[in-house]
Amino acid sequence: MSPLPQKAVCVARNYRAHAQELGNPIPDEPVFFLKPPSAICPLEEPLVLPSWSNSVHHEIELAVLVKNRLSNASLEEVRAGLGPVAVALDLTARDIQQKLKEKGLPWEKAKAFDRALPLGPWIEGLDLDQPITLELKINGQTRQKGNTSQMIHSIFALAQEASRYFTLEPGDLLLTGTPEGVGPLAPGDQLELILADRWRYLTQVAHGR
Repeated sequence: MSPLPQKAVCVARNYRAHAQELGNPIPDEPVFFLKPPSAICPLEEPLVLPSWSNSVHHEIELAVLVKNRLSNASLEEVRAGLGPVAVALDLTARDIQQKLKEKGLPWEKAKAFDRALPLGPWIEGLDLDQPITLELKINGQTRQKGNTSQMIHSIFALAQEASRYFTLEPGDLLLTGTPEGVGPLAPGDQLELILADRWRYLTQVAHGR
């Protein structure tokens, strides 16, 4: 991927059932947060759980690559400016996040740590207007499954809204939210991520922290 992404723009609570499973209110507008380049790593490498968290959760997501510079973009500019897609994991230190939320503090410690965004290879040609399925299996059992038609805010709406507040540069990533079923990972877990019922990727949680 070139140029090196400067950021990943992520959205919280973009699947209604996921917000409900964590007891969170449904937001009226997208809730954005950022992950830095140091969070991005190849999906095929073992997942590394940080030693300072006792509950790192999996959140499978669709990532979209930004092709063109988008700043306060129109819907037409957004449609022309988004590129291929990939499957990703938004790893979340849930115990740390909960403590931060209770204090009304930002979530970056829980979301933006090193290697918190394992990213699969880019897939060309998928129609972003059509439902794209995501499925995560852990040790052979389906834990998360959903599709982009279940999003509260569509991919294009997310990109357009994000571009109002911060410029999206070529190579940046847009993460689009996670379906219900999130839960903790454990050392040795075997993960299978399935994109659009067609592309399958395997990874595992490293032993030790």
